[in-house]
Amino acid sequence: MTNTPGYIPSPSQWVREQVELYESSGGTQGTTLRDTGLPVIIVTHTGNKTGAIRKTPLMRVKDGVNYILLGSMGGAPNNPVWVYNLRASPEVEIRDHTEIHAMRVREVSDDAERARLWKLAVAAYPPYEEYQAKTTRRIPVFVAEPMR
Repeated sequence: MTNTPGYIPSPSQWVREQVELYESSGGTQGTTLRDTGLPVIIVTHTGNKTGAIRKTPLMRVKDGVNYILLGSMGGAPNNPVWVYNLRASPEVEIRDHTEIHAMRVREVSDDAERARLWKLAVAAYPPYEEYQAKTTRRIPVFVAEPMR
């Protein structure tokens, strides 16, 4: 829940509201990105500087039992902060509607794997292509895999 000890809500109002609605409803509401109707998940991760618990809504992109996470930030010139958090602490929790999964993330560096996962992500959320075109940075791609 959003009252998790050590949790620091996002400074972004829409993110705070999305997380609060998603979690307070037990994953039955707030499961789509604002006005798009496209599904989102909540990724709970550890802040790389504060050590605090952070929660970020991201597009729901699946590859079998794995989730694909893209650090697009709408094509901004810098990575979103959560990218640095995942690089520093790869253990995350993913809330997908009413289910919560303990996962470990890894950043995808293999070009062939990245290309395959990028296509899946763009199929789920076509604006990713536009975001990549808007920035000179290579948008980071992560795979979240179940903890074993």
